[in-house]
Amino acid sequence: MAYYALGDSMSIDEYAGGPGLGAASLLADDFGIELTLLARDGATSDDVVRFQLDKVEGRPALITLTMGGNDLLETLFSAGADREVAERALAKIAGNFEVVLPTLAATGARVIVSTVYDPTDGTGDLTWAGLPSWPGGLEILAALNGAIRDAAARHGAVVADLHAAFLGHGAKAGDVTAADPRPTNRDLWLCGHIEPNAWGAEAIRDTWRAALR
Repeated sequence: MAYYALGDSMSIDEYAGGPGLGAASLLADDFGIELTLLARDGATSDDVVRFQLDKVEGRPALITLTMGGNDLLETLFSAGADREVAERALAKIAGNFEVVLPTLAATGARVIVSTVYDPTDGTGDLTWAGLPSWPGGLEILAALNGAIRDAAARHGAVVADLHAAFLGHGAKAGDVTAADPRPTNRDLWLCGHIEPNAWGAEAIRDTWRAALR
């Protein structure tokens, strides 16, 4: 059986400690299926459409998708708190989901779509990470996750709610700026500011498995 993982760093091995330790690798190992890891660090929803989608071949058993978070970060860096720019970014992400999900559904695979987690744990404060202040950022994130859920419902995908799973395991749990993939504090699931460490990768895998059930 074949499994494709599309999207961004939420799916990859690097920040969890190396090959075989990221969320997609763990899920593939659990199910004993062959993984094609198309997800890439820093990938936006445009990157998924342009560089990953056409690499899905045949009739895989399972596909996971993590995308949208990097689009919001790019918007924050380029436009700061400009609400109109953020809303245009949301519309673009939603449009890309409307390209990606029907294509994936047509393969006949079980498709898992992930919401985007909040490294601030509900505070909305990104300044500790060296990022610009973003008034209204939590509302933008909520709108993105709402769009993800709506798209999944339209196209028969199941939703893995990483946003809910990760609350309390980011900035409120410890120093997310550290690079340690396996901190002694197992309640801390992020490293390098926004990346899933080993504990975060396990949590993503577990949330995907729960979504399948």
